[in-house]
Amino acid sequence: MSHILAIDQGTTSSRAILFNQDMRPVATAQEEFAQHFPSSGWVEHDPRDLWTTTVLTCSDAIQNAGIAPSAISAIGITNQRETTVVWERASGRPVYNAIVWQDRRTADFCRTLKDQGHEATITAKTGLLADPYFSGTKLKWILDNVDGAREKAARGELLFGTVDSWLIWQLTGGRVHATDATNAARTMLYDIHKGRWSETICNLFDIPMAMLPEVKDCGADYGVTETSIFGHSIPILGVAGDQQAATVGQACFKPGMLKSTYGTGCFALLNTGETAVTSQNRLLTTIAYQLDGKPTYALEGSIFVAGAVVQWLRDGLKIIQNAADTHTLADAADPSQNVILVPAFVGLGAPYWNPTCRGAMFGLTRNTGPAEFARAALQSVGFQTRDLLQAMSADWDSSTDVEQTLRVDGGMTGSDWAMQFLADILGVPVDRPVITETTALGAAWLAGQQAGVYPGQDEFARNWQLERTFEPLMAEEDRESAYAAWRRAVEATLSV
Repeated sequence: MSHILAIDQGTTSSRAILFNQDMRPVATAQEEFAQHFPSSGWVEHDPRDLWTTTVLTCSDAIQNAGIAPSAISAIGITNQRETTVVWERASGRPVYNAIVWQDRRTADFCRTLKDQGHEATITAKTGLLADPYFSGTKLKWILDNVDGAREKAARGELLFGTVDSWLIWQLTGGRVHATDATNAARTMLYDIHKGRWSETICNLFDIPMAMLPEVKDCGADYGVTETSIFGHSIPILGVAGDQQAATVGQACFKPGMLKSTYGTGCFALLNTGETAVTSQNRLLTTIAYQLDGKPTYALEGSIFVAGAVVQWLRDGLKIIQNAADTHTLADAADPSQNVILVPAFVGLGAPYWNPTCRGAMFGLTRNTGPAEFARAALQSVGFQTRDLLQAMSADWDSSTDVEQTLRVDGGMTGSDWAMQFLADILGVPVDRPVITETTALGAAWLAGQQAGVYPGQDEFARNWQLERTFEPLMAEEDRESAYAAWRRAVEATLSV
């Protein structure tokens, strides 16, 4: 029993990665699932797709590794955060599609919360803003809009969970209804200072607290899988939201350490240790991880569209066949054209938090074509990251400085072009690790150290391996000029 199975349930696909006793990936499987857009700004998944693709990829990874399920010591789960699922306690049947973190349908309710002065209370307790991004308003929408849902919830017949809770419930045959502190901290219903669900906010949203899962440490006993699923019962011993799992996987255990993950969106987390720093720049205060009952806090900046902008080039504009095409096109772009893309397809996240603005392009000429579009798309990710890091540096009032190196991970980090521009526009080195799928690695380590297979924090951090450092090459004058143009474009987008 020397292997750990990491389930990485993401926004566009489910993946399973098997790690050996040396924390090296030995097999992987991935399966995309359908995205549903029933109205402008609405994004949904079928919860059954999340479950079936998870089981399929886990089974495939086990088969690909050529091991028996009995050789797996534990399962670690990491997941798309904030995505909201409500299901029947008795049958396990979802009452509605999963409302995805990108979904903006509750923008009007969030505006009402702000107008009525409730945002200050929400921020003080949860570290979050009154934004549709988070789970609480999505849950309220389901209770308010699905026939009979509120009545069933009042009778204790419905359960709420983020995707981790949904998978745990399914994996354990309905025996365990639980989540971890990092996912709970993203619901807008959890008091991150007291470590419990907030009765005040639940009452404000009219949410029965009996619906809510038990909150555990990131490394904890989440039950065992039904034998029929994999042919052997496997304990679930680690859970963390995807960005927190990446923070763990990057071994950002010391205050001041900083990582940024580039997937569908981009999420930068700054470890602030035992201190829950209140942002003055509209960043989020959240839990980085919780072990042995002790939370470690972080400042987080969230970009809604990162890798998704490349998907847009492929699926929307159809100017590329695959993600790698963007690098070739970007290299071929006309250097005299200053095309800027503000990818506010579902609004802008931190530090702007505007759910209603939409994407815009600036600087188009008659000669602008696919190459300039591709370059602008990749550059937009770097520009947005700089927005986040500047806000973090302003908030982090500590004797421990923000480290002048950014650790990166996620699918987009495979692009040398994008990573070089990131280093250039930030003016700091960008470190890419040997294992870029650090989200799954973090989930595996949480489960593995709980199972006694993997080492503790210190040794794990010492074993972190660098694959490449991207040093900034852009002249300071060019860097500041490019960023100033970006800021003007954002201001224009927000003013529409």
